[in-house]
Amino acid sequence: MKTLRIGPGRAVEVADVPVPSPGPGEALLRIEAVTTCPQWDLHLRHDEPMFVGHRFHYPYTPGQPGHEATGVVEAVGPGVTELAPGDRVSAWRDPGHDVPGCYAQYVVHKAESLIKIPADLPVEATAPVELAMCVGSVFLLLKEMNAIQGRRFGVMGLGPAGLVALQMARAEGAGAVIGFDLASSRRERAVALGAASAYDPREAPESELPARPAWPALHTTVDCVGAKASVEWAMDHTADVVALFGVQREDYTFAVRHYMGTRLCGYRGHSRQAAEYAVGLIERGLLDLAPLVTHHLPLERYAEGVDLLERQEAVKVCFHPWWPPEA
Repeated sequence: MKTLRIGPGRAVEVADVPVPSPGPGEALLRIEAVTTCPQWDLHLRHDEPMFVGHRFHYPYTPGQPGHEATGVVEAVGPGVTELAPGDRVSAWRDPGHDVPGCYAQYVVHKAESLIKIPADLPVEATAPVELAMCVGSVFLLLKEMNAIQGRRFGVMGLGPAGLVALQMARAEGAGAVIGFDLASSRRERAVALGAASAYDPREAPESELPARPAWPALHTTVDCVGAKASVEWAMDHTADVVALFGVQREDYTFAVRHYMGTRLCGYRGHSRQAAEYAVGLIERGLLDLAPLVTHHLPLERYAEGVDLLERQEAVKVCFHPWWPPEA
């Protein structure tokens, strides 16, 4: 079978290796599609740590950093009863990058980390379920805080996570969802997916979006960027809850002006509950992951796909280990 192997710098090869066999509690997944996670793919390319204390080691684990995948169960190992050969599933939990990843034709996954998905959807609508699970964990927390329904809801960063967040906010009854991104193409995509409006935060109209010490017009904001400037802009322009989803790599300043009313909440991490929440929204037609995918390529053109991400010409790239894609 084919699997991707990433070396130092921009070295990439597609190697031929044996098809693995599932062990106890595992399932063999025949991968139909795997989508990029721009954070991992771009940081790996440049050998930039993903978070404080992290380091990459090359050559990287075969098939990694692919972890947003969808496909069909080919075989199951001993003890697996919840899945059977022929089930269409997506990976909902990243198993870590020290085991073979999903940039391959087959991968062995823990059965508990796979979730059944609607069989009638295109692969690009189900491959990014892991991302939707991650964002969903934040929204489950916001629901507990009664911080969505009827509210003026901001989304910082309109990349893949932001586009999921704005759809979840609308699904949960936000009064209006307003997006913020530096790139005009991403703002346009957000409006097409249902945002009431979208702005470059550097040019957001002060009359509509006043900043502290004036009372902010946004009630709740989720930050999908992680940068200090983005989070602090959100705190300045949000009256109540700021949810931190973007990966934090530096300290944020909670200033005196934020004292009155500002609540911060973080990211709970992976959970089956969040995966089921995300898939439930997909099944009800309230979350569409297909528009996140802007390009389709074979594994052999992985470097070209990452080039597209780097130039921000792609939101997500969908790689097909079996090319051309099967009908």
